[in-house]
Amino acid sequence: MTLQQRITDCLNAAVNNNEAAGISVMIRRNCEEILFTSAGCADRAKQLPIRRDNLFRLFSQSKPITAAAVVLLMERGLIDAMDPVEKFLDGFRNQKVLTPEGLVPAVRPATVMDMLGMVAGVSYPGEDEAGQYAAELFDENNALILAGGGMSTIEFANRIGQLPLAFHPGQHFRYSTCADVLGAVVEVVSGKPFDQFLKEELFEPLSMKDTDFWVPAEKWDRLVTCYKRADGELIPFTQNHLNIGVYDRRPAFLSGGAGLVSTLDDYAAFTDMLHNGGEYNGKRILSPASVRFLTSPQLGWQQQKDMWESLDGFSYGKLMRVCIQPGRYLGFACLDEYGWDGWLGTYFANLPNEKLTIMLMQNVTDAGTTTITRKVRNLILSALSNGEI
Repeated sequence: MTLQQRITDCLNAAVNNNEAAGISVMIRRNCEEILFTSAGCADRAKQLPIRRDNLFRLFSQSKPITAAAVVLLMERGLIDAMDPVEKFLDGFRNQKVLTPEGLVPAVRPATVMDMLGMVAGVSYPGEDEAGQYAAELFDENNALILAGGGMSTIEFANRIGQLPLAFHPGQHFRYSTCADVLGAVVEVVSGKPFDQFLKEELFEPLSMKDTDFWVPAEKWDRLVTCYKRADGELIPFTQNHLNIGVYDRRPAFLSGGAGLVSTLDDYAAFTDMLHNGGEYNGKRILSPASVRFLTSPQLGWQQQKDMWESLDGFSYGKLMRVCIQPGRYLGFACLDEYGWDGWLGTYFANLPNEKLTIMLMQNVTDAGTTTITRKVRNLILSALSNGEI
């Protein structure tokens, strides 16, 4: 049985088991496509099969693109990784930290480097006290979005900076709103709206024609339906999450952490550029030094303890996971591989030593790196090890 058939069978089993409505997988070697397959539907009610050009909500797979934008400004001498965020966003001045004794001044300002490594102390909505403060802010902005407006990217980031921190900057790893803050930093430094900067500096040079923060009417039929699991079934999910979900207009809040929509082919251009040391189709997008920095881990041993068990063997840095101990991962992995996933199950991994890219796209809530993703990874890396690819 060929690798394509093995992967397709695995995808079909996941669809039949209601793990996903539809899934697409692409494998690239030496920046050339060697396999594409899919299973299931883009919309179950309409019985629309998954298409090659379907648009998927990236959610946190937006983060590596935001990191690339920051690093691009670093290589131009416009940002220093040690710059305090308060240099660009006034809301980050005089931050306070939640402690058992109450609020205390932060021992130092959060830096751009802290934001790239998720060690800045800011929070996503959650159950602890810092997470509850964040939830109130997201709820406030969500109400504005549903009313037809919403805070701007810079306004929202400044409000994040005014919230109490979960810990002193640099003390711990905490997955959080860091990428949203960095999107605002890019706006301030470049003097351009975040989406305009990404379009001019990344999307147009990479021919990523379908990647944006919203979906125009002529592309709406290509946007897959989003689903959530309920009692073993999949039902459409139409709510906002992290202030993301209204895609029929350009949003006021351009979320660097979760806002982008893209396709497999578009994202492949981004992964190819990274594999090629920052070059794409003869065009220089990033310097080789920028790509090395972008794809390197940065957590110290104390921060490493805060990583999820599901990413054992990986460190984190520049808004991506980076493999440092392959044998500790819960599946097959390769040293130095990097990438990220999204809340709705989109996923990519670049394996630089093997010149291999693995991409999977689906849109089911609370997904991230799912069982089906790990199974596909194992199939691919097994085939790689025995010379099948």
